[in-house]
Amino acid sequence: MAIDDEVFSVRPARAPATHEIGADLSTLSEIEIEERMTLLASEMERLRLALIAKRASRVAADTFFKR
Repeated sequence: MAIDDEVFSVRPARAPATHEIGADLSTLSEIEIEERMTLLASEMERLRLALIAKRASRVAADTFFKR
């Protein structure tokens, strides 16, 4: 395989979806808005699970040290 073949056979990686709070939404398509909503819902779930884990750690520490 020639070097030129390798260059043209590699597909560029798609940029990861991101969202900036307060960003202008007027330029986005319906699909892009739905994708961002899905992204934000996933992030909210990740944050909720992290909060549950933090609270459980605090309760365990409080119980151990009998606060």
